[in-house]
Amino acid sequence: MIYRIFPIVLFLFLSFGTDSKNDAETIKVPAKSIVSVEKPTVDAKIENIYHALNANNFALPELKTFSEALKGFYLLKEKGVIHKDVLTLIDFSLSSTLKRLWVIDLTTNTILFQSLVAHGRNTGEEFATAFSNVNSSNKSSLGFYATGEIYQGKHGMSLRLDGLERGVNDNARERAVVMHGADYVSESFVRDHKRLGRSQGCPAIPVELTNEIIQAIKGKSCLYIYHPSRSFMMGEKLFS
Repeated sequence: MIYRIFPIVLFLFLSFGTDSKNDAETIKVPAKSIVSVEKPTVDAKIENIYHALNANNFALPELKTFSEALKGFYLLKEKGVIHKDVLTLIDFSLSSTLKRLWVIDLTTNTILFQSLVAHGRNTGEEFATAFSNVNSSNKSSLGFYATGEIYQGKHGMSLRLDGLERGVNDNARERAVVMHGADYVSESFVRDHKRLGRSQGCPAIPVELTNEIIQAIKGKSCLYIYHPSRSFMMGEKLFS
């Protein structure tokens, strides 16, 4: 799979270091050519996957956000942090009035769901603009998560989330940032208020889709919350 390319490229890149001046001179050009060839190859393959997605009558996410999410997915899968070939992508650059959550089955390259999703009440009004990893901030946290176990809470069926980026979202479980259904996540709420309802930091979804989405993504699948205010640096802050 594509995700195996990343550790191979890293190994090859690191292996070019040497104490010998002559050796360094002989491998300098190949090293440069490998780096310049492999990265576009990975990007090209991800772009091919993107264009081959079965949209299933849904709109596609942006290529940039999909690419960033997929690269993180492959790294996490390689590390064994996630187990399922399911990717949930939330694009918080978009208006909350739009369906900005996608659940993608990477085994069949099919979009299973596209849905409204709420951000935290202190993260913004219509648009998400401020994020936090702090308890009681009532703000959303960005980055990569592994989905956890299902439980029954005050919102009914809910799904625990484990943040995988240090200092960015790793307090998610302590903060009780979970996926759950909420009646304020609906087209009718948008019509009445010109924006979606907001949570206490949870990625809340429509009540009518809660059971289906949670069952599809539970148990160590990858969830990525994107915003252009930060760009994921491959492996820099991810838990191993």
